[in-house]
Amino acid sequence: MTQTFTLTLSCAQRPGIVHAVSSFLFSRRYDIVEHQQFDDDVSQSIFLRTTFCCPDDTVDAGQLTEQFGSVAAGFDMNFRIDGTEPPRVLVMVSKLGHCLNDLIFRWRAGTLGGELVAVVSNHEVLRPMAEAAGLPFVHIPVTPATKPEGEARLLRLVEDLRADVVVLARYMQVLSDEACTALRGRAINIHHSFLPGFKGAKPYHQAYDRGVKMVGATAHYVTPDLDEGPIIEQEVIRIDHSHNPTRLATVGQDAEALALSRAVRWHCENRVLLHGHRTVVFR
Repeated sequence: MTQTFTLTLSCAQRPGIVHAVSSFLFSRRYDIVEHQQFDDDVSQSIFLRTTFCCPDDTVDAGQLTEQFGSVAAGFDMNFRIDGTEPPRVLVMVSKLGHCLNDLIFRWRAGTLGGELVAVVSNHEVLRPMAEAAGLPFVHIPVTPATKPEGEARLLRLVEDLRADVVVLARYMQVLSDEACTALRGRAINIHHSFLPGFKGAKPYHQAYDRGVKMVGATAHYVTPDLDEGPIIEQEVIRIDHSHNPTRLATVGQDAEALALSRAVRWHCENRVLLHGHRTVVFR
């Protein structure tokens, strides 16, 4: 009986890094089943993702992390080792359900990479969709007066549900700097633009007025800098003059669902490494 683990790391470029990783695995009779690396000559850094099989079913990720620590220290690596347990995903929504519906479909099909555990919303509109999928639905109203209390409740829920990642699937509220900091590196948002050019209400009406020729969406990590977090994935769809605002919105929603689901899956599969304001994504 074998187990599968994934090692991800980043550090400054220097000789011997790949050899050190492969020697660590070979000495324990672990078999590498997938390996990807990126050498960034601009920042003089290396990024690596290695999936390997372990023949010992008594070993866990915590033990491997401790054992690899001495190797990592020698190269000043930032690293983590994860098992195959799917990350627990909490989804936040407002009134639009296309992204939630897509995430539910992929979760049920076993292609999302994570396990949906609950849906949180500032409205009641999407309760039927969540509950039809067997997901707990938590209504947290948001007003200027209740926002701090609501965010405190959200963070308690994340802890109580042991949620590994929070997905803002068209959640139309801005998280506070404190909430963004608490969820750093584990909250993903979908922005309704290829580049954050059409902000605020009715983005597709704005796009129509500007005569755009491409509609897109951007999935990124949530940071205190609104809609400017590290980008994980982007999707674009070519359109033309015949697309009115309604058709633009339909096409745009397709792009949003695709970009978000890919970002969630890659994050859940430990394929995304943060590098300052950028990401390295091993697809």
